[in-house]
Amino acid sequence: MLKLQNLYAEYPDKSKAIQGVDLAIGNGERVAIIGENGAGKTSLLHCIVGILEPSMGTVEVDGIPLGPKTANEIRRRVGLVFQNPDDQLFMPHIYDDIAFGCRNFGMGDGEARARVEEVLRQLGIGHLRDRSSLKLSGGEKRLAAIATVLAVGPSVLMFDEPTAFLDPKGKRSLAETLKALGHTLLLATHDMEFAISTCGRVVILKDGRIAADGPPSLLRDEELLERCGLS
Repeated sequence: MLKLQNLYAEYPDKSKAIQGVDLAIGNGERVAIIGENGAGKTSLLHCIVGILEPSMGTVEVDGIPLGPKTANEIRRRVGLVFQNPDDQLFMPHIYDDIAFGCRNFGMGDGEARARVEEVLRQLGIGHLRDRSSLKLSGGEKRLAAIATVLAVGPSVLMFDEPTAFLDPKGKRSLAETLKALGHTLLLATHDMEFAISTCGRVVILKDGRIAADGPPSLLRDEELLERCGLS
């Protein structure tokens, strides 16, 4: 369970990022966070893992409240895949990128090696193990970035604009990959068709607040979309 209560957050310039968000996401749910630029989608994801510190309210993951002493454990349980895969791929080889997170969370060499091999197999990217991210396509980079997060064993996966840098074929491949994963998913995206195809629930943000929360059919409501700056 991921639970946010009365969550507020500010940007460094003191402008409002998140304003009074209450949100509960159950195990195995797939939720799309939709909103126009500046609506607070990325800020919400960053609050959940403590990159952006909430100014008020609480974040709980599996009953563990986010705080200075629990931030590392929260980040192990909640994996965030950034919008730009290059932010997560910085080692000489993809194998090293995936192993980095494992070692950073205190796994020994044997366990880290086993985790890396498992996610390479799970995502079907074993052929990328000895390649540099500089030599990969957008879709290959996306899968490699997902692998770096999966390897540490999170229960929740969060994606910031997962279809960025992907062509239509890459989007279809990513959708199939996400459907095959058993994790709780939280996707912040502008891509409404992708949200409809991958998620069973949609949360629409407007000015850092939840404007609507319900089934994907919400994204067919032209009046709602116009009110939220999405059409």
